[in-house]
Amino acid sequence: QVQLVESGGGLVQAGGSLSLSCTASGRIFRISAMGWYRQAPAKQRELVATITSGGSTNYGDSVKGRFTISRDNANNTVYLQMNSLTPEDTAVYYCLVTGAYTYWGQGTQVTVSS
Repeated sequence: QVQLVESGGGLVQAGGSLSLSCTASGRIFRISAMGWYRQAPAKQRELVATITSGGSTNYGDSVKGRFTISRDNANNTVYLQMNSLTPEDTAVYYCLVTGAYTYWGQGTQVTVSS
């Protein structure tokens, strides 16, 4: 069984920063990509950022230049540093891990107040 444990969400004022982390454990073989998606109320889930095992990154247009994704391959952990947060970043952030299958975390709430 695969488990993704997310941490780091919370409430922050606009202009502030938060960092998220997600650690995968269990029977996962050859993780290729890890990353984050988010879903705001009444909106579709959207890409935040992904990172491959080789370190190649991909960011959603709305977070480029503000968010940074990184990963620790040895510990199957992915991080997301979020800077210059705005109320539009308010959403539930979901971790994902892709290997032979794709696994999703349960989500962590990020709320940015104006």
